[in-house]
Amino acid sequence: MTAKTLPLQQQVCFALYSANNAMMRLYRPLLKPFDLTYPQYVVLLALWQQDNISLGQLGITTLFDSGTLTPLVKKLEQKGWLQRLNDPSDERVKKVQLTAAGRALESEVASVMPALRCQVELSDDQLVALREQANSLLQQILQLEQCRR
Repeated sequence: MTAKTLPLQQQVCFALYSANNAMMRLYRPLLKPFDLTYPQYVVLLALWQQDNISLGQLGITTLFDSGTLTPLVKKLEQKGWLQRLNDPSDERVKKVQLTAAGRALESEVASVMPALRCQVELSDDQLVALREQANSLLQQILQLEQCRR
């Protein structure tokens, strides 16, 4: 008997990939007035939650590898929203800190989530359940990656 793969539309990976792409398309016009990409927005969200952290900690929080994170941080620094500083206790460590303009941007960008929420016709309970399922899947995958190292 020959094993067959599931059709594309029945693949969980394709559903997640497609939903992610569609969500990014919804974010794009909402972030454009702020001259932000979604990955830049993620970095700022992390820093608004906890500022003045190491580049390494920022990578752990955002799940961006250094090859992705470094250009994002440099671009946000060029825009004047954050700065990279040497850690006084260890000059090998770079800290990332919001500027006054970067902190002020948070209140300007606060309109993005409600605007996005208006476009998604899931109930609050459904969105919470979806987020919890996605986080559960992520944790399982991260644990598998840890075991393989």
